[in-house]
Amino acid sequence: MPNNSFSSDVIAWQKKHGRKNLPWQKQRNAYRVWVSEIMLQQTQVATVIPYYQRFMDTFPTLTHLAAAPLDEVLQLWTGLGYYARARNMHKTAQLLIAEQQGEWPKELNALIDLPGIGRSTAGAILSLGMNKKGIILDGNVKRILARYHCVEGWPDSSKTNKLLWQHAETYTPNRGSKTFNQGMMDLGASLCSKKDPQCVQCPLQKGCEAFAKQSQDQFPHSKPKVKSPQKSTSMLMIVRNQNQVLLQQRPPQGIWGGLWSFPECDHLDQATIEKYCANQLGIDASLLNTWRPMKHTFSHFQLTISPIELDYKTTRSQIRESNASVWHRFNETPHFGVATPIKKILAKLSDCYPTK
Repeated sequence: MPNNSFSSDVIAWQKKHGRKNLPWQKQRNAYRVWVSEIMLQQTQVATVIPYYQRFMDTFPTLTHLAAAPLDEVLQLWTGLGYYARARNMHKTAQLLIAEQQGEWPKELNALIDLPGIGRSTAGAILSLGMNKKGIILDGNVKRILARYHCVEGWPDSSKTNKLLWQHAETYTPNRGSKTFNQGMMDLGASLCSKKDPQCVQCPLQKGCEAFAKQSQDQFPHSKPKVKSPQKSTSMLMIVRNQNQVLLQQRPPQGIWGGLWSFPECDHLDQATIEKYCANQLGIDASLLNTWRPMKHTFSHFQLTISPIELDYKTTRSQIRESNASVWHRFNETPHFGVATPIKKILAKLSDCYPTK
């Protein structure tokens, strides 16, 4: 049976032992909580902190974020991954400024209707940012509840997720959900960690089914293993004047949407690549080197990138690709968003062509 003191035990523990000095815990409001919650999706706290601080320095309010060019937002996001998060944040900020006079909705369903805000993020905004009742079910909370009730199944599967939400609803108090939710996240990040949980110190130990059965390491269940699909592409590094390389902005949707990258083709042989440059880019270029392929893993597939270095000769006509393009000085830091593999390639190019 569930422990009736579950909520009060978590709240008492949080007040005494919980985290209180994270950047987003200072001067809390809906905007600051929202930014932190979006950044923390799929990303560790230690990684997020410097990104969050830079982001808030640049966009201290919803108005600042809404008014910024998307390129500037993506540039600050470079390295965090899952770039749809940044695009959705930008859309949400603009929607709230344009349609809600910059005010946040105070109802759960209205928050969920905003781009990129799910049920748990909406609960965090309500409870942590507005001090209203809100229910959170992030990875830390899922782990605690899965162990406490020995919940079978992968937490993100439909059936298991539904059950975990029911447990979260049961335990989240009408009053004090802010402290309770913070306590649950702190417990999951510290004592109820993925490996080697510190059960002896846990305030929920007496009612935890996994602890009673000494099966903590069996919960939550792991995601069923599925072999990742393999994809490949050739990225064309067309070098001009030994200090510039052609970059193009990717379409707004899809992988690396809105970021800047190299032109891509599906070919590796010299004749086909040079023909592609002439026909698709309107550029005469000769192949110099084929670099060693590099692998980049996404959440649902693995991409093999073959960087192809070419020497720019001349422009036949205006660059024909519909996407925006720019000759970027690769010894300079981009003022726009680039994905991590592109950033690595640009750094290597800079080493190959040192500034004279």
